Amino acid sequence: MQKREKANKRLDHRGFTSRLLFGAAAICVFTLISVATASAGSSSQRPIAFTESGLVIGSTADGGSEFLGIPYAAPPVGALRWRPPKRYEFFPGSVLQATQFGSACTQPGGIGGENCLFLNVYTPQTESDDKAESDDRRGRGLPVMFWIHGGGLINGSSAPYNPARLVKKGVIVVTINYRLGYLGFFAQSAIDAEGHLNGNYGLMDQQFALKWVRRNIARFGGDPDRVTIFGESAGGQSVYAQLASPLAAGMFRGAISESGSYAEFQDYFSDIVTLAVAETQGTTAVPSGAAIADSVGCTNQTASCLRAVPASTMVAAEPFPLYPFVDGTLLTQTMSAAFASGEFNQVPVISGTNHDEYRLFVALDYDLVGNPILTSTQYDSAVNTLWGPALAGPVLAFYPFASYPFGGEALGASGTDGVFSCSARIADQSLAKFVPTYTYEFNDENAPPAQSAFGGLLTFPLGAYHSSELPYLFPGIDVFGLPVTLSSQQMQLSHAMVSYWTQFAKKGDPNSSGEPHWSPYGASTDEFQSLIPPAPVVESNFDSSHQCSTFWDTF
Repeated sequence: MQKREKANKRLDHRGFTSRLLFGAAAICVFTLISVATASAGSSSQRPIAFTESGLVIGSTADGGSEFLGIPYAAPPVGALRWRPPKRYEFFPGSVLQATQFGSACTQPGGIGGENCLFLNVYTPQTESDDKAESDDRRGRGLPVMFWIHGGGLINGSSAPYNPARLVKKGVIVVTINYRLGYLGFFAQSAIDAEGHLNGNYGLMDQQFALKWVRRNIARFGGDPDRVTIFGESAGGQSVYAQLASPLAAGMFRGAISESGSYAEFQDYFSDIVTLAVAETQGTTAVPSGAAIADSVGCTNQTASCLRAVPASTMVAAEPFPLYPFVDGTLLTQTMSAAFASGEFNQVPVISGTNHDEYRLFVALDYDLVGNPILTSTQYDSAVNTLWGPALAGPVLAFYPFASYPFGGEALGASGTDGVFSCSARIADQSLAKFVPTYTYEFNDENAPPAQSAFGGLLTFPLGAYHSSELPYLFPGIDVFGLPVTLSSQQMQLSHAMVSYWTQFAKKGDPNSSGEPHWSPYGASTDEFQSLIPPAPVVESNFDSSHQCSTFWDTF
């Protein structure tokens, strides 16, 4: 508490004495002090909040208040490219009209720019119907959910994620952008010799945004001591990384990883390597920093040459996905090693995957580009491409083409089991030894969009594909950009998931009287919560369904 009071004093000192223009804004803040907690008193008032950089003026939507495009760090451009994030100073005029999303970070396809370190704050407009939660808000502030978007660490942004359903349950949601691709994850000898934190600039951004939340979220009505991080895909992997990072200690009270287990936790994966290996050798999936520098014309390997390369050139030829590095400071070991040893930030965890994760990638790589897997020869080739020569033979024997109605479904089965599901189960077994771990599998085999939406291009059903749980938490979002409509039973499942997620943020336990009970994971029972419409049920066949003990765990 003393630290927070000192921080507030510094905030006031910087805000009132270093900028004369800030005085007028301050008068507004103190005149409308009830509004400064981000709760609009009437439809004619726009919500405002007072931050360390000045006054932010938001808008109301979906029954709550939105503050969009708030810069949480200085633009990482010019000399700040490939350096740890720096503190943002003051808004021009000390006031920010926070009604538009900030730029996405630079990514392939000409999207975004380097000045991209923005976050968004979504708050309830009214008190929660839950009396205990209302009393809690008056005493400590609302719990905060901090969303990290996915996209393989090379694309995506905070903008598509509308957290209205979560916010209506009495939580504040913060969504962020962070540096992506080779601008966010880059190990190169000249840059790494500069004496600062190296390699994992995107993870540094996430931590810097968490620090911003800790310093500022009380001004929006939030409790800085009750922050839950959550993310999907690369965002879920980032959640695992923050759990493993010593530098993230004390920044959050709970963690939710959705489909973040890919390419981790199994011995046959080796894409998360040390900084030294990443600088010189790279991996089978990601070129070395030296090779990347050569490819953009910096054969002299100098930092000055690399910082002069256009951002669009740096991201033009990135592999999908990228991976973080064991840099020795932010990550001192792999996530797998940290979880196994217990040397991680020990907070309650929700962790899960989707039943048919890899079917999305089969659709994107084959059917939707006009090359569906229709013959056994095509299937053999696809398995070799996915698993390489060492594993292709055993995979073909264990997942034969003839055992599946569609080639795409066959490839999706081995990809789901070997890349996502069995890796997640190992992570859960490790975590559960040290912290309450609530495990799930999203199991809506009819998750939208319907197969008919693809105009006959798909030769197999998508099932519960990678990212298909997102519309149940964030209305309207879809990886394909198609309209999303949930049936009445799917909406019941959505309500249950939103309740689980927000209750976990409030109490560190997803359970409430209104939803089916969810017990913490235990290796002896090996039970998962099956998120299936209309209501979740307990499942005990995850291991056998995904061939973990019988096949994948033997390598």
